[in-house]
Amino acid sequence: MSLPSSPPSTLAQKLVARASGRDRVTPGEIVNCRVDLAMFHDSSGPRRLKPMLEELGAQIWDKSRVVLVMDHYLPERDDESRRIVRIARDWAREQALPHVYDGQGICHVVVPQHGHIRPGMFCVGGDSHSPTGGAFGAYMFGIGSTEMLGVVVTGEIWLRVPHTLQMHWSGQLAAGVTAKDMMLHMIGRFGMNGGQYQAVEFAGSAVQALGMQERMTLSNMSAELGAQAGLIAPDATTRDWLRAAGVPDADLQGLDAWRTDDGAALTRHTFDATTLTPQVAAPHSPANATPVAQHAGQGIDVAYIGACTGAKLDDLRAAATVMAHDDDVAVLRQLVHPAGKPVHRDVQAVVDGAQRKLPRLAHVEDDRIVTGLAAAVQFFDLDLKRRGHGCSLSCKGDGDGSAEPRRGKLHGSVQDLTNRRIRSEHEGLLLFEPQHRMRLGF
Repeated sequence: MSLPSSPPSTLAQKLVARASGRDRVTPGEIVNCRVDLAMFHDSSGPRRLKPMLEELGAQIWDKSRVVLVMDHYLPERDDESRRIVRIARDWAREQALPHVYDGQGICHVVVPQHGHIRPGMFCVGGDSHSPTGGAFGAYMFGIGSTEMLGVVVTGEIWLRVPHTLQMHWSGQLAAGVTAKDMMLHMIGRFGMNGGQYQAVEFAGSAVQALGMQERMTLSNMSAELGAQAGLIAPDATTRDWLRAAGVPDADLQGLDAWRTDDGAALTRHTFDATTLTPQVAAPHSPANATPVAQHAGQGIDVAYIGACTGAKLDDLRAAATVMAHDDDVAVLRQLVHPAGKPVHRDVQAVVDGAQRKLPRLAHVEDDRIVTGLAAAVQFFDLDLKRRGHGCSLSCKGDGDGSAEPRRGKLHGSVQDLTNRRIRSEHEGLLLFEPQHRMRLGF
């Protein structure tokens, strides 16, 4: 007589079950989970955790599982920024933290770039865009400083087992249509509470065809969809990316286990990637997403390429492609914040390559290509060196005075490649991908 088989589970259930030390969990249950990794940055971490730990007389439960990234207040442009960063640096030194990234880039890009997130892990982050880790088949979500205090001291956190909302994308994306377009379309359809603080899983042939940087965009912006976590089942693409990041093969075995079983209870929404067109979110919410064609002719005063979802290497390559084919960008003011130091280094290689190509293209009859490449070289070579790599311009509006009439404010019509543009100090922002500039007609 055969033994009864266990009911099929979703990827989210499997990840939570492992973290809670159970064979199976059911949506709605409250379980206590062991944390594999706790990440926080200069804004959410030491300046808040240090005084609370001192008041409790408590210590960090496992320093090897803590990652601190200085990114939100860099570069330090005022006394308050310098004070916050100094607290973080002093505390990291006092605690002898082994994983500290100071000025290396944005936390959601830096942490996976250094191999800290692997399939099957259960992670928390002191930032709302922490679901980015779900792109690697890990359960990761954002928490506040009080909950982070509990994690830092105990290494555990309670969780209500989520229901899974599966966003299933069949077909293939057309050229120039990206993961950002997929996310804006979903947010436009369901709204910013569409994720219901449950686990959103991205699946289907169109998702599987995406590279890791594009997958990270989906998981990152699951926060704008209102999800707790944004998950993608790991596969060969995940393995290859993590192996290149230095993760040993021993930690990349058994990836097939981390996927949703056929027949698992979930809510599925279906999409055809073949029919998706480029999207743009008008002010003042990502939910104001419509096809970019509806905004044809909209003038742009400033283009901002930055933040954890809009300044990875693929994003900057897309921007360079536009510049190489459109001489109008020479008069468009650009603000650039690469997502990480490796991105900055790779972009410099793009710059060097473009400079080598310029002489060979001098004979081309259509000199717009030459002009565009020249603009791309100037754009990358100057702006990246001046602004560095971080999150401060996206989070705090910390400009350097080169584009803003008033310090720290952007005015006029701004093309914005970040993930969240709620009404705030930034006015008139359009949220979309760089290659869509040509479709807007500027």
